[in-house]
Amino acid sequence: MIELIKKAFYTGLGAAELTREKVEDLARELADKGKVSESEIKKFVDEMLDKSQERKDQLMKQFEKMIEEALKKMNLASRDDLDALEKRLAEKIRKAREKGADE
Repeated sequence: MIELIKKAFYTGLGAAELTREKVEDLARELADKGKVSESEIKKFVDEMLDKSQERKDQLMKQFEKMIEEALKKMNLASRDDLDALEKRLAEKIRKAREKGADE
């Protein structure tokens, strides 16, 4: 019975949309109907919340990758590019000051 409910959650709501409240509500409903034991409920809630967090993390990684690819296509300077440019400019300014002090 629990396996069937897990599959329904994964396909119906989507694991990323699960909240503790949703999972606990479903678990209570099942317990009220006598379909599952208290230990099964706790295990079910914990497992569903873990899966939900895993899916959220996966979605965030995919989103970050998409943004990174879009920025590359836009040919914008990265933080590393700007840092390197700043270092080069600081070095040129330092050298120009040294040269000016020598004259």
